[in-house]
Amino acid sequence: MADYILSEDLKEAVQVAEITKRPLLLKGEPGTGKTLLASFLAETKKLPFYRWHIKSTSLAKEGLYFYDAVSRLNDSRFPEEEAMHRVRDVKNYIRLGALGEAFSQKEKAVVLIDEIDKADIEFPNDLLLELDKMEFFIPETKEHIIAKERPIVIITSNNEKELPDAFLRRCIFHYIEFPKREAMKEIIKAHYPSIETEFMEKALAMFYSIRRIESLRKKPSTSELLDWIQVLLVSGETLDSSKIPFAGSLFKSEEDYRVHLN
Repeated sequence: MADYILSEDLKEAVQVAEITKRPLLLKGEPGTGKTLLASFLAETKKLPFYRWHIKSTSLAKEGLYFYDAVSRLNDSRFPEEEAMHRVRDVKNYIRLGALGEAFSQKEKAVVLIDEIDKADIEFPNDLLLELDKMEFFIPETKEHIIAKERPIVIITSNNEKELPDAFLRRCIFHYIEFPKREAMKEIIKAHYPSIETEFMEKALAMFYSIRRIESLRKKPSTSELLDWIQVLLVSGETLDSSKIPFAGSLFKSEEDYRVHLN
């Protein structure tokens, strides 16, 4: 993750979250590096990393553990001694979630709770209790797991729905602004160190002119810019003001593609 550029503002937000031991809630346009921050921190601090990608059906309990009762039932149908031995021990059907794994570590870990706004409206508040207590009980095995070290928790949101005030009050908040041109140059150079300055300037001029089109349904993000530059470099395509080569790398909807053609 040497190519991840950590801005001073974001570095400060991480520091505040570590000092206060509160989750860091990140918002910002898709492609601004919200998700990558967690793996970057884990790598640079040499800590275990656990990711929990939230879906519309996710429950707070699943971040702690999951009891696979269906697999146990299926195994019980086989008369083999090995299968029956496995069925008798319920621990074989307990799977720890991202938070459960982090709480079980003897050292500090990094946990990414990705796209929390996809879940049910009650999900964030349900999650608060577990994050505050830093412990949980598994009734099936009678185990009580207490975190020895509070993990660094990074939570991302794409603003698909509003998060409860009670949840927001207990998080450190940071909005990742879309990179300005100078910052974007650093990001590009980190990924493509040998890129020619003139070529990069032309690509950036074209990219930011596209982002200024108000009618776009989805503005191209940093990740799409990097993909586009990669295609341009590999293909050897030159840039001029008359056309946008490989436009499908930047435009991700039929409506936006039509805006480009016009």
